[in-house]
Amino acid sequence: LIISLKSLSLQKSIGEKKKKILTEKMGRKKGVQFDEGAPDDFDPNNPYKDPVAFLEMREHLVREKWIDIEKAKILREKLRWCYRIEGINHLQKCRHLVQQYLDATRGVGWGKDLRPPFMHGPKVVEAVESE
Repeated sequence: LIISLKSLSLQKSIGEKKKKILTEKMGRKKGVQFDEGAPDDFDPNNPYKDPVAFLEMREHLVREKWIDIEKAKILREKLRWCYRIEGINHLQKCRHLVQQYLDATRGVGWGKDLRPPFMHGPKVVEAVESE
């Protein structure tokens, strides 16, 4: 019995060492790391000057948009839960969640809202002088 316990502990330590060596060789990543902000070299006045910065900026905007969408989904689930639990009193008890959800859904979408105004602003209509 003592010999089998020693061999078992030896097998465990060998297995852990093999696992450690394999993970080091395979190069597993511990997680995905994103840049926190927009690229520094992006010029909004001339976005096509640097194509790499343009693509990085586009990825940054898409990532931020997905984060906003997922936050709105989480708030929607909380709101559903609150409606179910509170029942008839949901108008008073869930009002704060409704306000948070409405604030989170404003401006969330794939439209023109994140582009600078000079790229999608309203059409400039010249004033016609009447005589």
